Amino acid sequence: MRTQEMALITRDAVLLPEGRLEIRVVDPAYLQVIADNLKGKCQLAFGMFMANGKPPCYPNATQCEVIDFNQLDDNSLGIVLEGKQRVKVLSAAQKRDGVWISRTLPCSNWCEEPIKGEFELISAALEQFYEVNPDLFGLYSNLHLDDAAWVSQRWLEVLPLYSKDKQVLLNQPDCHKTMNFVLELIKSHVN
Repeated sequence: MRTQEMALITRDAVLLPEGRLEIRVVDPAYLQVIADNLKGKCQLAFGMFMANGKPPCYPNATQCEVIDFNQLDDNSLGIVLEGKQRVKVLSAAQKRDGVWISRTLPCSNWCEEPIKGEFELISAALEQFYEVNPDLFGLYSNLHLDDAAWVSQRWLEVLPLYSKDKQVLLNQPDCHKTMNFVLELIKSHVN
């Protein structure tokens, strides 16, 4: 596997393959990065922000692309990112304009697998979550509620967990630990 250079966007959020996230961009240097990405001149990686970190994110990140953008009321740019491929951030350096450029290594995405048995509860709960959060629901044209990997990753994107706890789940080779975690969490709130 070959490493790849990517511009690094960090926020206090998680974006995983096939996930979507809307962010606001105001920094002129990052506006240029977005323009360059749309022109095919650079790749983007999205990482969960880590305070005082060098690089400024946890090692688990996601290569992503801009799938939509619009000018917001305050004249900043709102962009919708879609996760494509899990990557490991090996190193990063900050350019003079403040943009972080990372050296990344592709990692395996979680494989698609059907949701069966009691795990159908986490799929139904995610569907309900999206119904009461229309801004998130509106980012998706299709919900893959029958795919355990897709459902698990969406839960990791929205659950309010400590960053280190999310990283433990993200480091797993498949979605099984996340599915078990979410199922236990839901069951503990139902009883």
